[in-house]
Amino acid sequence: MQNKILILGAYGNFGKRISLSLTKDNYGVIISGRDLQKLGVLKDNIVSQFPNAKIEVAQLDANLELANFLKSNKPVVVINTIGPFQMADYSIAKTCINNQINYIDLSDGRDFVNEFSQLDKLAKESNVTAISGASTVPALSSAVIEHFKDDFSEIELLKFGIAPGQKAERGIATTKAILSYVGKKLKPCSGFSNRYGWQDLYIQEYPEIGARLMANCEIPDLDLFPPKYNIKKIMFSAGMENKAVHLGIWAFSWLVRIGLLLNLPKYASALLKMSNWFDAFGTSDGGMHIIIEGKDKNGAPLTIKWFILAFDGDGPFIPTIPSIILAKKFADGKIAYKGAYPCVGMISLEDYLNELKGFKVKTYSQSNAPFFHS
Repeated sequence: MQNKILILGAYGNFGKRISLSLTKDNYGVIISGRDLQKLGVLKDNIVSQFPNAKIEVAQLDANLELANFLKSNKPVVVINTIGPFQMADYSIAKTCINNQINYIDLSDGRDFVNEFSQLDKLAKESNVTAISGASTVPALSSAVIEHFKDDFSEIELLKFGIAPGQKAERGIATTKAILSYVGKKLKPCSGFSNRYGWQDLYIQEYPEIGARLMANCEIPDLDLFPPKYNIKKIMFSAGMENKAVHLGIWAFSWLVRIGLLLNLPKYASALLKMSNWFDAFGTSDGGMHIIIEGKDKNGAPLTIKWFILAFDGDGPFIPTIPSIILAKKFADGKIAYKGAYPCVGMISLEDYLNELKGFKVKTYSQSNAPFFHS
């Protein structure tokens, strides 16, 4: 199998979706992880849908055995889905680079993605490309800004966020990532200096799926976007569909903030199970909003609101799209640049939405006017 794509953590929430999408499109995939039984279940599931799937299985502890595996197998690119990246270092990325293998990860960790360029010199010396943040943020968020930026002479405020459906599948890594900053003082960002994780509640209205409670979250865009797009103020938030679950996390944020609860991620498994109890009171429908405020080319006030909505549990596919698009480009020999970069402006909005065709996804836009479906 030539130009194989190695997926680390392949049976996880995002890994299994990436594996399915790539094999569906006839790309050669090696699914890997520490649990051979889970790998077998994933392979059987993929083959049952696509009998001619080009798929191999590798029982592999990426933290201990990756270097030897890369030397003997030489995939064209590695997709790292092993989170939470907020608690990770660059050892896996460095192992890939040192073995002259291209690398992609799905990190949305603020520091992890922002400091990834420290690997740039090493990647160029090894003649490979390493990309961090191939996920909803900053990949999709930057694609939206790239799409609309030419309508603005200046951007005064970027207000955006993600609101998954209560029944949408949630992984333990994502849960730990969120809990890692709940109640903690967050790094300042342009226009907002005093922020705490999962606080500053507000209500965001979405087309079709209604109102969602939102709260502060930590992502790399908060540092990457203001200098790149000359944004004066930026704020990002996330919200749970079920208000009881959302307010429960908010209550925990205060316990962390006043010092009564010091290690919230320790309870991630229990809290994830508890949140699942509320699934009967929610839906599988979620969305993302991006609101850009500023001035148009004539200096007049301009506000553009963009929404992407996912229905019937298809929301978790949205973060996988950047890694799928990039992996295909690596396999097809269409990425020539070398170095280590955050995934900002690398994927067009058109390409992103084309890859989502076939899923239950809609987009809406609003520009100083009523909503229109796009």
